[in-house]
Amino acid sequence: MDKYSIVQKTVVTLVLAGMVMLVVLPLLYFVTVAFSSAVELSEFPKRLLPAPLVRVQVAPAENGEFEIFYDRGDGRGYRSVITSGDPVRLENHFKRQYNVDKRGRDLLADFERTREEGPVEFSYPKAPLYNFSQFFKIVNNAAPALKNSIIVSLLTILISLSLGSLAGFAMARYSFRFKEKINLGILVVRMFPVVGISIPMAKQLIRFGLFDTQLGLALLYSVPNIALTAWITSSIFMGINRELEEASLIFGANAFQTFIHITLPLAFPALAASSMYAFNTAWNDTISALILTSRNQTLSLVVYKAIGTTSSGTQYAAAGSIILIIPALVFTFIVRRYINQMWGGAKL
Repeated sequence: MDKYSIVQKTVVTLVLAGMVMLVVLPLLYFVTVAFSSAVELSEFPKRLLPAPLVRVQVAPAENGEFEIFYDRGDGRGYRSVITSGDPVRLENHFKRQYNVDKRGRDLLADFERTREEGPVEFSYPKAPLYNFSQFFKIVNNAAPALKNSIIVSLLTILISLSLGSLAGFAMARYSFRFKEKINLGILVVRMFPVVGISIPMAKQLIRFGLFDTQLGLALLYSVPNIALTAWITSSIFMGINRELEEASLIFGANAFQTFIHITLPLAFPALAASSMYAFNTAWNDTISALILTSRNQTLSLVVYKAIGTTSSGTQYAAAGSIILIIPALVFTFIVRRYINQMWGGAKL
């Protein structure tokens, strides 16, 4: 191996490693915020990973109260954060500040030993999903928005695949006038961003009574995805052996049955790829949902608003974003093996 090859591989490795770090480190920090407590966000320097336990120092105070100390990591050691003997106040403090879900009476029972021993350090496990549960409690319409996103995404997939696959089959199997121009027009439609057709689409949805509905939003998302599905599936249909379809017709199946039972299963990898694009379009869009909805908002729009609202808490908005990311990752993981089949060719 010559020196040039070694240098080339080293440069490529460093570039790839740098790209991975640019993706992984922000994502890791983002996940850390989603699982961090309020006091951990105020620590300096910040932790790379959230701590599973919370350590506080408790000292007895006057009138049956207890003084809580916490080390914020600034090198100044433990500092007093609250003095109280009220179980409700203590319970709320530990939940909101430390993500510790423990009853106030149990906390007071633990702290009683400080009457005899003096200041004592206590360790409590954090509730790992506290920020996620709080996101649905404090962010308006978060739960309905999640439901809306699921329904809109499924409707978008259904409409896009139903109409797009039929259009792709027609483009692949039949010859008709202006076929090339229509094929080019499909690509042109795909070039338009969804937000670009949101306002004229809103006028039509209002006209038909579909404004601020799940179906109306799905129709908007389906416009570019029908074109994309037709373009992807048409190339797959061209590669499917027509002799299989002719054999099905000979054995008594009609054209529709042949399409459903023979052609469509062979084109399933293309449909899986199209469904992934349709799902991501509907699931991640924010601007179009902002224009076309007021009551039936989607989860991405709710998360977007939560991030811009300081009262919601950064950690809660980050938790909502993780909730938004997980379904997209799961869906992509499910359909990836079918997409690999499409890249490698249809397997009979």
